[in-house]
Amino acid sequence: MSRNSIIVPEGIPFIAVPAFFTLTSWFAGYPVSATILALITLFVLWFFRNPERKTPDAAGLVISPADGKVIFIGEAEEADILQGRAKKISIFMNVFNVHVNRAPCSGTVEQIRYYKGKFLVASLDKASSDNERNAVLVRTEDGKKVLTIQIAGLVARRIVCWLNEGMTVTRGERFGLIRFGSRLDVFLPLESTISVKVGDVTRAGETPLGVLP
Repeated sequence: MSRNSIIVPEGIPFIAVPAFFTLTSWFAGYPVSATILALITLFVLWFFRNPERKTPDAAGLVISPADGKVIFIGEAEEADILQGRAKKISIFMNVFNVHVNRAPCSGTVEQIRYYKGKFLVASLDKASSDNERNAVLVRTEDGKKVLTIQIAGLVARRIVCWLNEGMTVTRGERFGLIRFGSRLDVFLPLESTISVKVGDVTRAGETPLGVLP
C-alpha cells in the first residue's frame, strides 16, 4: 500500500485487530459486542485517513506540517540543531485530527535526530524539550533552514518518519505521522513573516504559517 493511499499503511495493523474481533463477535452471536467493536474499527480507520491536499506554491511560503490548533508563536532558543534563536510555531493535534505530517517547505533533508523522552501532555511547554520527539531539518535551495519537530504526547507512543538525510522533499509532501494525538513545533529564521496567530486551526499541506526572508 502506498503512502499516498487513502489509509496510511502503518494504520493497517491497528485497523485489522478490532475488525477481526468485530467479525468474530458477530459470527459468535454477540451483536452488541460486535456493534461496539465495529464502531471502534471505524474510528481507527478514520484516524488513519490520508486525504489529498492542495498545497499553495507561492515563493518562500512555509505551510503547516500538521492539522491542529496553533498554541504558541514566539521567539525561542533552539540550542541543539539550529544553535540559536528562531521563530517558533507550535501546533497541537488532538485524536480527531488527520495525523499525517507534511513537509513545510521544499529543500534537502540536512539532518534527522530522534530523542527518547517522556509522554507528557503535548500542549505543555516542557513537552518540546522533555517528550519523545523527532527533529527534521530542511535546508531550502537558497540556504534557509526550517526545523520541524514531531513530538509524542500523553497518548501518542509512536513517531513515524519516512525521510532520510540527504533526501529532497517538496512542500506539502507527506513525511510521517504520530499515532493518537501529539504536537509539532516549527522553527523559522527570525526574519520570517508569520501568517498565523494563536488559536488558528491549521490544515497540513494547505495553511500558510509564514514566509521565509
